[in-house]
Amino acid sequence: MTMKKVLQQFIEDESGATAIEYGLIVAVLSLAIVGGVGKAANAIQWLFSDSNSRLANAFAQH
Repeated sequence: MTMKKVLQQFIEDESGATAIEYGLIVAVLSLAIVGGVGKAANAIQWLFSDSNSRLANAFAQH
């Protein structure tokens, strides 16, 4: 094989591109999940710690 043919095959090969795309999708989804869990945890903590919250008062009375 000549160097030109090897370079041409390398340029046309897209098998690694699919793995990189899947890796990027997983990374973005992971960041979204981590961010969502953090916000949900903050919201739940606020529900139980706010003294004016109906949910906190409902559990405090029983």
